[in-house]
This record gives sequence, C-alpha cells and structure tokens, in this order.
Amino acid sequence: MTTEKFDAIVIGSGQAGPPIAARCSKEGLRTAVIERGPFGGTCVNVGCTPTKTLVASARALHLARRGAEFGFSAGEVRADMARIKARKDGIVAQSRDGVTKWMHGLDKAEVIVGEAVFSGPQTIQVGKRRLTAPRIFLNVGARATHPDIEGMDAVPTLDNRTIMELDEVPEHLVIIGGSYIGLEFAQMMRRFGAQVTVVEQADKLLHREDGDVSDGIRDILEGDGVAFELGAKCMKLSRDGKHIVVGAQCGPDARLLRASHVLLAVGRRPNTDGLGLDKAGIKTDERGYIVVDDQCRSSADGVWAVGDCNGRGAFTHTSYNDHEIVVANLFDNDARKISDRIPCYALFIDPALGRVGMTETEVRKSGRKALIGTMAMKRVGRARESGETQGFMKVLVDATNQQILGASILGMNGDEVVHSLLDLMAAGQPYTVVARGVHIHPTVSELLPTLLQGLRPLE
Repeated sequence: MTTEKFDAIVIGSGQAGPPIAARCSKEGLRTAVIERGPFGGTCVNVGCTPTKTLVASARALHLARRGAEFGFSAGEVRADMARIKARKDGIVAQSRDGVTKWMHGLDKAEVIVGEAVFSGPQTIQVGKRRLTAPRIFLNVGARATHPDIEGMDAVPTLDNRTIMELDEVPEHLVIIGGSYIGLEFAQMMRRFGAQVTVVEQADKLLHREDGDVSDGIRDILEGDGVAFELGAKCMKLSRDGKHIVVGAQCGPDARLLRASHVLLAVGRRPNTDGLGLDKAGIKTDERGYIVVDDQCRSSADGVWAVGDCNGRGAFTHTSYNDHEIVVANLFDNDARKISDRIPCYALFIDPALGRVGMTETEVRKSGRKALIGTMAMKRVGRARESGETQGFMKVLVDATNQQILGASILGMNGDEVVHSLLDLMAAGQPYTVVARGVHIHPTVSELLPTLLQGLRPLE
C-alpha cells in the first residue's frame, strides 16, 4: 500500500480543527482534513447551536405566558415541538453547511470522509488509504457518558443528542444528573410543557459552584416548576408498561418516579477509543483524555490534541483558544499557553449564570486575604423594569493587589455582563478601573461599579 505524504493532517472538524486547517492552508501546507461525521463537531451539531436555539424558543414561550405582567394577553400558548425542532434543524444545517463549504474550499487541502486510525507513528489509516504527515492535529471531541445504573439496559434512555430529535413534548421527563447540561434541558423542557424531575446523586446541584449559587439556580428552576430529587443514592430503572420507573432513594418506602422519558446527563467522555493512539506513542490519562503540555503537544512528536479530547477545557471557547495557542506557537513565534487563560463559562438557563475565575469556596481554601461584594439583582433597575429580578452578583478581590479573583453573575444578562470583569482580569488591572468607571444607564452592567464600591473583607 502506498503511503500518501501530506504536510499536515487534521482529524475532526469541531471548533479547533477547521481554523487550524485554514491556517495550514494559508501557510502553503498540503493538508488533509479527515471527518467521520457531520462537519462542525459537537457545538454546531449537538451542542451550543441546537441547544441555544431551543433555549430561545423556550424563552419566547415563557415570555408569552407572562403577558399579563406586561399588559397584554397572548391567549393559549402551547409548544409545537415539531416546528421548534424544524427551526433548530434549519439553524444547525446553516452552520454545518458553512463549515463544510469552508473546508472544501481551502487551497491545498483535501477533505477525506472516513474513520481515522493510527497505524504507526505519524501514520493514519482511513479506509484503504494510508497517510503520513510531520504535523497531525487531533480534534476528535467527546460524547455523553452512559452511567452504570441498575436496570438501564432494560429501558430506553436519551442523551444530549437524541433528546433533541424528539418531535413531541415529553409527558414526564426525568433527568439523571443535576449539572450544566441537565439543568439547561430541565428548564427548556419544562417551558415546552413537560413535567420535569431532576435526579442528582449529590446533595446539591452543580458541585463545583458555591452553595449560594447552587441554591439560587435551584430557586430559579423551581420557580418554573422543575422538581428535584437530591441525594439520590440508590438509582435504578425499570419498565412498567409504557412508562419508565425511576428509583432515586433507598429503602422500601422510597417514592418511585414514573417517567415517559429519561435523559442521562452525567458527564462526557473523550472520543479517543478506537484511534489506535498506542501505536503512535500517544499517552492518555485514566479517563481516556490525551495528555498534552501547555501548548497542546501530545507525548508523540508532531502530534497535537485540541478541544474536548485533551481534557484541558470542555467548552467551545477553550477549544477555539487551543487552536489559537497551536498556530501562534507554530507560525507566529508567539509562545501562548493554556495556563494563560482564565477559567470562564456560563450556564444558559434563563436568567443565565456567568462565571469567571475562582469561586468563593476556592478563595477561602487558598487562605489569601480577600474582599467580597454581593448584590441582589432586584437592586438593578433594568432588571426590575424587565421583570427579571431573580439572582445576584458576587465578586471576589485579592485584598493585597486589588485584582479580581473571580465572579458569579446569576441574573439577567449574566452571561454577557461577566465579560467586563473577565477583560479586567485578563488585563491584570485592579478592580478600581471598573469601580471608578461610568457605565451607561439603564443597563445591568452599570451596577458593577456599585458592586465593587461595596467590597468588604471576606471573613
């Protein structure tokens, strides 16, 4: 079999792969782009794009039902799941087609559809073709984890991908997992009209968040009618006719939940199995993530791992930043690093949670002298005017150098407002830069200076 020589091989077309391929093309490198499924990866096909499209539909329904608060009546409001799904599918297709055309249109690049497997160092097998290149970039993503729950093999279950193929609203959706993905679907489906119960093994939602943030999120979702079973230590599934019976608690008298649908939302696992990584000398950790250094290089010469598969970030924005780090080091003589970025993410319930940097719990554990500021969203005029007073703002500041350590903005536009603080952190500037600034009224962001002017010692 002839080995075809390329200058670069990109496996996977998520958020990092396509821009790496485009940069390689720009640099005049003969590049192979290998994809086994739809172009665009998780975000475009089964992640950010479809879920946020559904969130938008759910919010529109929610606001229509609240018409009386704003002085109008929209009559009976019902979700047409088939039309909601069609809208979602159309937006996904538009995004996916954009990535597909981009890759097929690259100069000096060849798109190869198929399953890529390493057959040796810097050597890839795709069907009957064998390829080699001195630069190989792995952007293979991750997928939903299926937990080991008693009776799971005997009942049908959904994951983050298959639940978005429903064209009817579930009668009663039980979600196993009280974390980010599960909670977004919980509120969304409740607003579509489903009865929703979230079953979580831990005693609180979102274990990485502070207790007040977790409680605030629970209050928001319970306000929408989402029910919770926390501390579920004895989960099991069984069939009862058309229904799925979900056991959450221990003991013979524990209440059983009768569900029409069950969504598994307990985590993700990397798509690294089946790649033949051992044949290429590429090390993985105990969870299957590819071990990389601070610049996304794997243990094998000439192989980089970017995006979800390297375990250094589970978000679209961190995946894209991986691409920026790789091309900066390869082509721009710019030694960018993973450790340079500030942790940031959002929970896209409504209202949203925007998170940057350290939590209050982490700051306390660090033992450093710190300041804290908190403010209820009901103090924000724009939130009151919009009828969106749920949630609060919280910021942590280093008492010694006056730099922001972290923040949680749970409330109206929290996922956008938090960027003012993130940019300040990235610039290495003291909190006083924002505290002394003049913000536009009436906005949510205008309360950030007031929040920072009210700092007090963290005791």
